[in-house]
Amino acid sequence: MRKLTGIATLAACLLGWSGPSPDKASAAGSYTAKVYADSLTVRSEPAKDAAVKGSVKNGSLVTVSDEQHGWMKVQAGKTSGWVAGYYLKKVSGSAQASPATATTTTKATTTAATVKTSGGTKVSVAADSLRIRSGPGTGYEVLGSLRAGDSVTPLARENGWVRISTAGGQQGWVAGQYLSSSGTSAVQTVSAAVPAASTGSLRGKLIVVDPGHGGSDPGMIGTTYNTMEKDLNLQTALYVRDYLRDAGARVELTRTSDQKPTLSRRAGLSAALGADAFVSIHYNSSPKKVSGTLTFYYSEADDLRLARALETRLGQGIGLKSNGISFGDYHILRNNGAPAALVELGFLSNPTDESTVRTSSYQKKAARAIANGMADYFRR
Repeated sequence: MRKLTGIATLAACLLGWSGPSPDKASAAGSYTAKVYADSLTVRSEPAKDAAVKGSVKNGSLVTVSDEQHGWMKVQAGKTSGWVAGYYLKKVSGSAQASPATATTTTKATTTAATVKTSGGTKVSVAADSLRIRSGPGTGYEVLGSLRAGDSVTPLARENGWVRISTAGGQQGWVAGQYLSSSGTSAVQTVSAAVPAASTGSLRGKLIVVDPGHGGSDPGMIGTTYNTMEKDLNLQTALYVRDYLRDAGARVELTRTSDQKPTLSRRAGLSAALGADAFVSIHYNSSPKKVSGTLTFYYSEADDLRLARALETRLGQGIGLKSNGISFGDYHILRNNGAPAALVELGFLSNPTDESTVRTSSYQKKAARAIANGMADYFRR
């Protein structure tokens, strides 16, 4: 796929450049973070193919001293190296830390919007590994995990999350779309067993999120820090997924790791799943000195309206200006079975943009804007 231009001539996406070299910019200050992964690999450099130096267990506290395009430099006991920042949460000295990560309680809670059920129906886990959390959202503490086929009893449902009781009596919250009763799809919620708490604009909508590029296709390469677009795309898409799920949507990603699905497979996923909308995540490049975001559409019907909804939110202060919307004759939009848009979230050819988009704070702001824009689109 090649990226066209709405404001400038954009460079080609398919580049044969080598991987990124470490950048030496250090984050201001250090902080403590908690690990939210069964086993988090520590690598010698901020790259997926870097040498493994060790690992840290779920729940471990580490000291974070630097950040590079989604990777965090940590100290865990005698082990020092880089880990995927997505699996860390600040637990001290951070205004961004959620109440759930700052507390030590492990008791699951509900809110007034939670719908309770009799708890008689049993459902099974339809994911290889499913985390149990202390509350209905990804910001809550991880209490444990379940494996594919485990049987649980749903007790309440809220915003796409289900409070469950395990066979051993443990209670907590899990993402409802990874539970299934007999005959239901693994990506469907257990609404038959647990009724929805309320109706929302994203409630029950199936959104396909596409992290562009991947595998042997790095996408754009940053001209200042050698940032690989494919890594930024995936990191941002994971944040988009979480925000959408928190709003009650069902979400499928075209890739969840360093894979390279074909354009046909990415676009075809919408029709295969009967998706309600599709968004492709990218970062940009140009031979000219340009900056900011850009949102593309193909169809002047639903595509255009979706692009406008996303662009409006992206233009409301995420850290980079919006350059508006533009027609894009891309395979992934042209051959899509659902209303689709492609967002470019900054120019890796611009030193300021590249420095900004490499931070998790920017990626989260952009992801939240995309999720809010998606909700706006469905709020007819």
